[in-house]
Amino acid sequence: MELQAEEGRLIAAAGLGRVLVATAVPVERDAVARGFPGDSGIEVITVGVGPALAATATATALTTAALKDEPYALVVSAGIGGGFQPEAAVGSLVVADEIVAADLGAETEDGFVPVTELGFGTVRHQPPADLVRRAAGATGARTGSVLTVSTVTGTAARAAALRERHPGALAEAMEGFGVAEAAAAHGVPVLEVRAISNPVGPRDRAAWRIPDALAALTEGFGKLAPVLESWNRYDS
Repeated sequence: MELQAEEGRLIAAAGLGRVLVATAVPVERDAVARGFPGDSGIEVITVGVGPALAATATATALTTAALKDEPYALVVSAGIGGGFQPEAAVGSLVVADEIVAADLGAETEDGFVPVTELGFGTVRHQPPADLVRRAAGATGARTGSVLTVSTVTGTAARAAALRERHPGALAEAMEGFGVAEAAAAHGVPVLEVRAISNPVGPRDRAAWRIPDALAALTEGFGKLAPVLESWNRYDS
């Protein structure tokens, strides 16, 4: 433990910092971890499915690290997700330039109203633009909004409604906004990276390509690791 603490202090002194990658389930964690060398300063954890569990587990990890004087300098929400077609093809990578809580609000006779228009909280977080640009450049990923939903889209009508409300959306998943909320509470920058496993729309298990998406996640994080380890928020 003393050696790990000293390593954390040395990294911080160099102007960089440790990176926390939050995934929902073990298969995503393992796919991400396979992309990193064994001596990287990147830790990959599972935080559970959905924004509430993701926020709680991420906040716990950040608090624990801070109390040990080994704070994280960056948090990444990562995993597989659905892609809006044709922009985000199955098997491709998406890096979020905006992390959006797509269903946090109220349904009214006039349509959906986000919670911000009700006078509460926020529904979006923006990762550092420089980091998004570097991550996309290293991996060949497309950049756009990644929507966080509590219920996965399973109909063409809902997919169309989401696209109408969020024209820049490329993907949907279930944890990004929760991870981003925890990171924001700790003053830590956040990034979201998704490998597309299925189209957003009618629920068709035959169209899912989960192994392909997990392979893309491993390959992508192999290319992303040097960016994450060298990025310094104060240089942006």
